[in-house]
Amino acid sequence: MAGLNHLACIMDGNRRWAKRQGLMPWYGHGQGIETVQRVIAFCLEKQIKYLSLYTFSLENFLRSEQENSFLFDLMLKEAQKGADIFKQRGIRLRFVGDRTLFPASLQPLLDSLEQETAHCDVLTVNMLFCYGSRQEVASAVKKIAVQVKQGLLREDDITPELISTHLWTGLIPDPDLIIRTGGFSRLSNFLLYQSAYSELQVLDCMWPDLTTDHLQNAYDVFVNCKRNFGA
Repeated sequence: MAGLNHLACIMDGNRRWAKRQGLMPWYGHGQGIETVQRVIAFCLEKQIKYLSLYTFSLENFLRSEQENSFLFDLMLKEAQKGADIFKQRGIRLRFVGDRTLFPASLQPLLDSLEQETAHCDVLTVNMLFCYGSRQEVASAVKKIAVQVKQGLLREDDITPELISTHLWTGLIPDPDLIIRTGGFSRLSNFLLYQSAYSELQVLDCMWPDLTTDHLQNAYDVFVNCKRNFGA
């Protein structure tokens, strides 16, 4: 029976959910916050140590400025409101992505939340923000190339494990299970390097409609599966 240490979620369907309700697309993000809270509570109940959430991809910058401004304002509001709760529940927050692209209005608060919760060890929530996996791998390769050029690394020193340590995710364990809502069977530039042996479950429900029952069913399927890791 497999143990679930790291759950990752591709939170798809917020915009489609909103359109079905006759709302502007970005209002689905607000409803999706409730689902995030539900997933965090589930992880705490099941003693899952890591949760990674695909919060904002680099490709999302192609969306309208109005929608992105709404999302950034929502993040600012929720982060400010939840800071004390995170600390009380032992939740560490990490923001993983291209930090040079973090909005200036959010950067100080995100840094503060990371520092204030750095000691928490019950659950680590990784918010993948301004994130793209191909760009993450390219960044890691550049860092390693510089070290080789400086003579700090030899060619033979470059291993899969070394590459992992240079990724934006750093020493976070690879995800055991990736859940994608919204019905589309693709990774969408999400944790491509880290998901080599992750179990994948695609759910037809939109992210705001994800229930505890959905999570329990996904959990049950995972813990009862046989993971061979290529053997």
